[in-house]
Amino acid sequence: MKKLSIIFILALSFSIMSCGSTTEKPDGGDTTKVENNKEKKVKNSDTSKEVKPEYLTYETFKEKVWDFEKNPEEWKYEGTVPCVIDFYADWCKPCKMVAPIMDDLAKKYEGEVKIYKIDTDKEKKLAGVFGIRSIPSVLFSPMEGRPMMQTGALQKDAYIKIIDEELLNKKTITNK
Repeated sequence: MKKLSIIFILALSFSIMSCGSTTEKPDGGDTTKVENNKEKKVKNSDTSKEVKPEYLTYETFKEKVWDFEKNPEEWKYEGTVPCVIDFYADWCKPCKMVAPIMDDLAKKYEGEVKIYKIDTDKEKKLAGVFGIRSIPSVLFSPMEGRPMMQTGALQKDAYIKIIDEELLNKKTITNK
């Protein structure tokens, strides 16, 4: 048994010594790879940025979505692609269930649909403009026409169906 423990320790030590370790600089630049006690600079090949929903404030909402102060009577969408706006609060459990769905939708529809988030506790004025009384509330804004509001948490498939059919005018095929 003692021999087996010594062999295991030696094997573990050998594998640790032979593996290179990599540390990444916080600035996202080169990485330093340590192999056999020699450092080598290695260029990062992963330059992809993580796609996430964008958080809007009162001012950025007016800039990117609708300037309701200029056009209070008429919805005039300012974006270049349709958008989905998740009105949420950090303390809301259903909002926390919707958050990872919105993250996934931001990745899935990158370049086709913009996913925004508005914290109703921080942006009370915006919540008031839309009469948000229940969260999560999700606003779907097409390029043309009026937006539609959905209250309550939905399954991911339901959000995809609404985006595909209402914002992108795609027919959703269901497997039955």
